[in-house]
Amino acid sequence: MTASTPAPAPAPSALVRPFTVAIPDSEIQDLKQRLARTRWPDPETVPDWSQGVRLENAKSLIDYWGREYDWRRFESEINRFPQFLTTIDGLDIHFIHVKSRNPNAMPLILTHGWPGSIVEFLKLIGPLTDPVAFGGNVEDSFDVVIPSLPGFGFSQKPTEAGWTVSRIAAAWVELMARLGYENWAAQGGDWGAVVTTALGVMRPEGLLGIHLNTQFAFPAEIPDTLSSEERYAVESLALYNGDLGGSSHLQGTKPETVGFALADSPAGQAAWIYEKFQSKTDNRGLAEDALSTDDMLDAISLYWFTNSAASSGRIYWENKSGSFAGPKLTLPVAVTVFPRDIPRLPRSWIEDTYADLIHYGEAGRGGHFAAFEQPEILISEIRTGLRSLRS
Repeated sequence: MTASTPAPAPAPSALVRPFTVAIPDSEIQDLKQRLARTRWPDPETVPDWSQGVRLENAKSLIDYWGREYDWRRFESEINRFPQFLTTIDGLDIHFIHVKSRNPNAMPLILTHGWPGSIVEFLKLIGPLTDPVAFGGNVEDSFDVVIPSLPGFGFSQKPTEAGWTVSRIAAAWVELMARLGYENWAAQGGDWGAVVTTALGVMRPEGLLGIHLNTQFAFPAEIPDTLSSEERYAVESLALYNGDLGGSSHLQGTKPETVGFALADSPAGQAAWIYEKFQSKTDNRGLAEDALSTDDMLDAISLYWFTNSAASSGRIYWENKSGSFAGPKLTLPVAVTVFPRDIPRLPRSWIEDTYADLIHYGEAGRGGHFAAFEQPEILISEIRTGLRSLRS
């Protein structure tokens, strides 16, 4: 992929204010000082990651963060794109909004999850808004809207309970209306897929369809007889809820305690997210096989500089009654299954849950963080999956 110049920023209304990322030098210096004073835990007693982040790998990542990583490089990259704040339901919502030069472009709202952020979508913006510059067809152009979830990144942190995925979805409906879009589509993975599924349940006027790279399509009751693919789905869900479920359990029950543990320790914040990248990406043993160190630290740094460990973790607490047994949707749904996603669902259950399945794709590689790991594959799948909605 090559660089692409974004289209001119849309004119902000009285309700939409321009925003630029600008972390003070003092905060960057504070981070480096804290990293230099890290008090390390004892090393693990096993030769693998079964007890969590391995000390030698964490030291390598954090040493790079303190000595070589350049936040200003990332800050310049994200500030290339038009960013805004707008107050919806009492909260300032931060979002990127890039319009295609194609007047017939389809508006698309992209929603991240945890420990995701708008960072993971930056490589998608150019190809989606200007497909011709990246070897695609002008007919596949999108206007993209990329909000930060409440409590994440530069969006405001809720000060009261009640920000469920349904409330977030309603805020996204208002956001798209505020930007002047009458017809639009939505895409998401991880918690972004939960919000996008909630949009599918709501079926607000103007929502043409959705694309999911995380599917919520387990049956309410697991059948006694399972195919090999269905058995694998059940086993991978058990892994998700079991050995890989530490962060989900803690954030779903004690997010404020997690916030206390991480708010004062950048090394702790890094380890908390690094372990998730290691355990759920398509890698050969290390997260660095799937994601560059700079990409991971862009995401980790955003969580650190916005002090959002507690506020982002509360999305699990607010929605802890949810499950992978998803609601049956009747609007057009496109899905892409990535081979190393956890859990990974079989086509049979996906087809049973999404009555109007307009596209089913199986990627050749990639894990849970599709936009981050395999942006080119996800771009192609979004184009293909949503193409029929343009007519």
